[in-house]
Amino acid sequence: MDRGWMIAAVAVSAAITFFLRALPFFAFRDGRKMPEKLKRLGGILPSAIMAVLIVYCLKDVLLDFKNFILMNGVFQSRKGMSCGIFFGYGMSELISACLVAVSYKYRHHTMLSIALGTVCNIILLHFFMKF
Repeated sequence: MDRGWMIAAVAVSAAITFFLRALPFFAFRDGRKMPEKLKRLGGILPSAIMAVLIVYCLKDVLLDFKNFILMNGVFQSRKGMSCGIFFGYGMSELISACLVAVSYKYRHHTMLSIALGTVCNIILLHFFMKF
């Protein structure tokens, strides 16, 4: 792809994003009240979006090991993928997500929770998972 096309694509994406973010301020200026349905959606949608992201993140977690066989101390999947001794495929994501939930529950610090989950996932993948 040509550099000009890439710059144009980023510029168009930025302009559309800016317009969509500014639209509510233009629509409800001059003291107009927001409809109750929009207020309710504003309260519901953030949680719904997070739930969809969590389900998407954890969709590949294998909680049972019936598709794995033990070979030379490593669980080998029937598809040829090897996983660490103690983990099924996707278990590092599940453990990291649980760490994020617990750390946010007790500290209420979003960036700290995200950083802990990311570091935990990288450490688990690097030291315990064998692909």
